[in-house]
Amino acid sequence: MPNSFPKQNKLCGQLRIAQLYKEGKRFTAWPLRVTYMPIADTQLPTQVLVWAPKSLFKKAVQRNRLRRLMREAYRLNQDILQAPYLLAFNYMDKEEHPYPVIEKAITKALKKIATQPPTTND
Repeated sequence: MPNSFPKQNKLCGQLRIAQLYKEGKRFTAWPLRVTYMPIADTQLPTQVLVWAPKSLFKKAVQRNRLRRLMREAYRLNQDILQAPYLLAFNYMDKEEHPYPVIEKAITKALKKIATQPPTTND
């Protein structure tokens, strides 16, 4: 299923999201803040959360566009990761950036995560 982004790859559920933000590691790949955590069960797929804050973008159209751009950039570059992770991409800048900037940030983040050895907290 290369270059697809089905429902099972979307991070949902308050418990898993809370666990990711509590136990995960974070870094910045401007204009994104990336939070990640390896998954112990290798049978599960990588799950991703994309987020654009209402405090920075008042109109839903702007937030939806940014989320769509982040999902598309991840979908096209998801093969960089070999091990399963929980990922969160949080948009931090006050202005909207074009797709190439967002794709470059996501690619940079995925390469950084892929080069670090996956260590689980279990």
